[in-house]
Amino acid sequence: MKKTPDPAAPASLDDLPLRERQVVEQVYTLHEATATQIQEGLEVALTNSAIRAMLARLEEKGVLQHRVDGQRYLYSAVVPKQAVRDSALKRLVGTFFDNSAASAATALLGMSDQLSNKDLDALEAMIAKARAEGR
Repeated sequence: MKKTPDPAAPASLDDLPLRERQVVEQVYTLHEATATQIQEGLEVALTNSAIRAMLARLEEKGVLQHRVDGQRYLYSAVVPKQAVRDSALKRLVGTFFDNSAASAATALLGMSDQLSNKDLDALEAMIAKARAEGR
């Protein structure tokens, strides 16, 4: 049984309390998981009942959903990971780089000693594609 997302749900994981955010991050890592699998993946010791209580709250907030598989509840994220990543990146660029993607990219390139040749080639390809598309 899937619940309809709450329109007042948090826009990002940053709006969630730390433990709830850790649970959601674990669900993103596993793609779909039971309460026990989530519990085993957390670095902090929480009881299974505490995990289940958080899962229920996260469903009420519209962040997670579940499906029934026999006697198991399998939890998954409502919002795809890519959408959460994009939203977080937009906030980061807005907050620290005055909404300038070029400034953010320049900062990343400033860390080029941490980028492999493959990473640099991928960035060059994305820049070439953006130019070809007139962006």
